[in-house]
Amino acid sequence: MELVFLGTGAGVPSKSRNVSSIALKLLDELNEIWLFDCGEATQHQILHTSIRPRKIKRIFISHMHGDHIYGLPGLLVSRQNQGGQDPMTIYGPKGIKEFVLTNLRLSHSRLSYAIKFVELEDDQTIIDDATFKVSAYTLEHGVKSFGYRVEEKDSIGHLQADRLIADGLPAGPLFGQLKQKGEVEHNGKLYKRDDYLSAPVKGRIVGIILDTRRTAKREKIAKNCDALIHEATFKSADKDLAYNYYHSTINDAAELAKSCQVKQLYLTHISSRYLGEELKQFIQEAKHAFAETIVARDLDHFEVMIKDD
Repeated sequence: MELVFLGTGAGVPSKSRNVSSIALKLLDELNEIWLFDCGEATQHQILHTSIRPRKIKRIFISHMHGDHIYGLPGLLVSRQNQGGQDPMTIYGPKGIKEFVLTNLRLSHSRLSYAIKFVELEDDQTIIDDATFKVSAYTLEHGVKSFGYRVEEKDSIGHLQADRLIADGLPAGPLFGQLKQKGEVEHNGKLYKRDDYLSAPVKGRIVGIILDTRRTAKREKIAKNCDALIHEATFKSADKDLAYNYYHSTINDAAELAKSCQVKQLYLTHISSRYLGEELKQFIQEAKHAFAETIVARDLDHFEVMIKDD
């Protein structure tokens, strides 16, 4: 599970920060990639990464402001041209289906793969399968806006190879059979998988909170996150600007991370007003507000780890 920040700027692109998009690489878990928002030129940013658009199977849109969706039609068409044929699911507020289909129709673009649209109206669980649970929660941004909580399900432990070998089961294909079937016989002895498993592997939790003011709903997304991505458009000194524009400050994100026992906080959606020395001050304030904070830059990538409490 890996995070790739494709765009970390707010509102308009700058020389150092493109507009919003975040990839969650789940190649080991599902052999697919999920995208959260798709601002203008997201597909250009992808060219600087190892991401293959055909692996993008789900796109989650936070809200309908242009800096979060203008890259979507181009990416969808390019995905097809680069060999993507698997169905795609797009989640987002009401209007996302019309936006995509209208752009495709007016540009005379026809996709050879199916798109399923899931338009959100309120808090709801949108995925709940054997591997992941994903929930959407309404935020406060003046327009309908959603944050997402991605919870990986706990998985069975690993086979304890040393114990198996010591008990007479040779390493090799029999290990695979034991893990798959639950038991295997060798030299008249029955080996049961559950007798040789380590403790269950705890699932990781990722929260994504983009454009919003402070709202209690954020806590439902952030609680006990191993990785929390939170917009911080403004420094805390500019809290009035943040409030007027329905955005968050460094302090808004840091206080949430502290109260919700977040392991690692990533700040994104940074205003282009903070350059040079101002950006250094922004980063210093962020680290001071919550020690486990990283101010994300475009093309940064981070593995999501389980951190000990």
